[in-house]
Amino acid sequence: MKPTDHPPIAAPRIGLLLVNLGTPEAAEPKAVKRYLGEFLSDRRVVEIPPLLWQPILRGIILQTRPKKSAEAYSQVWMPEGSPLAHFTKCQAEELSRRFGAQVDVRWAMRYGAPSIADVLGAMKADGCERILVAPLYPQYCGATTATVMDEAYRTLAAMRWQPALRTLPPYYDDAAYIGALKSSIEEGLGQLDFTPDALLLSFHGMPQRTLELGDPYHCHCRKTARLLGEAMDREVHVAFQSRFGRAKWLEPATDTMLEAMPGKGIRKLAIAAPGFASDCLETLEELAIRGKEQFESGGGERFAYLPCLNDSAPGMDMLQQLASRELSGWID
Repeated sequence: MKPTDHPPIAAPRIGLLLVNLGTPEAAEPKAVKRYLGEFLSDRRVVEIPPLLWQPILRGIILQTRPKKSAEAYSQVWMPEGSPLAHFTKCQAEELSRRFGAQVDVRWAMRYGAPSIADVLGAMKADGCERILVAPLYPQYCGATTATVMDEAYRTLAAMRWQPALRTLPPYYDDAAYIGALKSSIEEGLGQLDFTPDALLLSFHGMPQRTLELGDPYHCHCRKTARLLGEAMDREVHVAFQSRFGRAKWLEPATDTMLEAMPGKGIRKLAIAAPGFASDCLETLEELAIRGKEQFESGGGERFAYLPCLNDSAPGMDMLQQLASRELSGWID
């Protein structure tokens, strides 16, 4: 029998934590500067030695980039706030509804709020003794998936009483993921008032050096594209977006392809971003707005951006299936 003066202990629970990259808390330079400072200080993201990188980051980038980025964020900011935070929250709420009382579903951001440390700490305090951490990156990369797990492990390292931890593997070639993409993209294409000459899949870029060092990201993206093209029985084009700095990045570059495609006879284009679990700045501003401008500047006539899976039925069915598989043995 528990002593009458024993501290309260929450009933044991199973937890599921969805994690996405991160976002500033407001479309304002100060908030963007705080977010970029954290994001670009992660050595998984920028692999330049800190003694060389930090003066550049603090002295140049954080003095100039926040204002420009804040203007970009303002173009896609929603009444609910950040698109990425909004859709990640919606995904967590829908999974919570689907799993019911047997799983405590929450969400966090690797950079910004709510932080992984705060949410994992709250889950443990509320009785979650077993937690599945789910980085929402279909394709594995050290700068995305790995840094989420780094932060989760750092958080656990500071706990005296740690929960058991499982992690969601990358799902770039999972049949459920390919099927959800196929369903979502075909639905989007069916709603267009024109027939695209081509379908372009744009993945987030990474420095070429990551591939040379053995990171599987490029291969994962290419396999996703191949499997999706086979499932849809059509040709797909692949490009990599969001180049930053002077280093060589994965190619072909999305912006370069968008400007060149009309000259190759592709004047009507649909573009999708299968590497993003939720719409965000990189999809809604970089692709849907600037991408359209780049395509039209090269002579393009019709352009359509197809949304990410977000909290759509195909996307949620996939996440539920993946999470259920990894929670096997913990839940019925």
